[in-house]
Amino acid sequence: MTRWLEGDQIEQDVAISSRIRVARNIKDYIFPLYLSLEDSDKLTNDVLHTVKEEFRGNNFRFYRISDLTQTERLAYVEEHLISPGLIQKIDKSSFLVRDDEKATIMINEEDHIRIQTLIPGLNLSEAWELCSEIDDKLESRLNFAYDSELGYLTACPTNVGTGLRASVMVHLPCVTMTGNINALIESLRKVGLTVRGIYGEGTEAIGNLYQISNQTTLGDTEEELIDKLNKIIYQVVTKERNTRKYLKEKKGIEIEDKVYRSYGILKNSRLMSSQEAMKHLSNVKLAYDMGFIANKGLKDIFKLMVDIKPAKIQMSSNMELTKEEEYKIRAQIIRDYLSDMEG
Repeated sequence: MTRWLEGDQIEQDVAISSRIRVARNIKDYIFPLYLSLEDSDKLTNDVLHTVKEEFRGNNFRFYRISDLTQTERLAYVEEHLISPGLIQKIDKSSFLVRDDEKATIMINEEDHIRIQTLIPGLNLSEAWELCSEIDDKLESRLNFAYDSELGYLTACPTNVGTGLRASVMVHLPCVTMTGNINALIESLRKVGLTVRGIYGEGTEAIGNLYQISNQTTLGDTEEELIDKLNKIIYQVVTKERNTRKYLKEKKGIEIEDKVYRSYGILKNSRLMSSQEAMKHLSNVKLAYDMGFIANKGLKDIFKLMVDIKPAKIQMSSNMELTKEEEYKIRAQIIRDYLSDMEG
């Protein structure tokens, strides 16, 4: 997995990924919360038939949540391929993921269909182009619930209209370090954006990673919402870069000491929790982006952040692990990675 990270990454020092998600419902079915198992199966088959007919040149893999182990479910969440909400509805939910992992179609989450596209770096336009193409093909065969005044109808009123959520995951270690993150979050809220943790709504920011997304879905077109977010993300990128420049000039030795301490801990630790690993990997990414460590292999450190998540480690081990065993394997993976980068 993590194939979606492959390819050019625009503004990759700050912008990790761009995501577009649209919510859609089929007119002849009630919302998933009240959908019977029989009707949820029928709806799933309708979507599968449409995908089979419309995407003959693109291979999608289909998974029912009920057929996956809990570890496998969590691994897909850790990969950012599905939402945490999808795995809460074990009997009704399923998803299709394209072979390059840049597109996922979630079935029976909060809405009947949630189309997600995921592109590395700051590239909302490519993510939207792909999402729109998939949306159009599904809508050509499925009767989506739509109102001429309100737009697309959704289970949650906050998604009514375009049904679109555009988000960019950003790495903001220096804005966080200087204590300016809360002021930034408040300023973004005032212009209609929201800041969430690494896995979206209800999750915390780990490793100085934040998701910035639109709050409103009604009143603007999809292109207008994306354009507004894109412009503001560039301002956030500039703010983080300027803060890095300021800290390098004014407190260079302190920052260098901080990031090299993290590098030393990662290179030598024998036990490592996920939370601690994310903190130190964030510092090492910063060290690379600020030019303290020149090894080009470190530019892909976000993939390592995904690979050392708990469920990913459990899956790669093919066995149930104790916490100590998990921590030991994580530390070994990180040491091996850094050793390979230096070799």
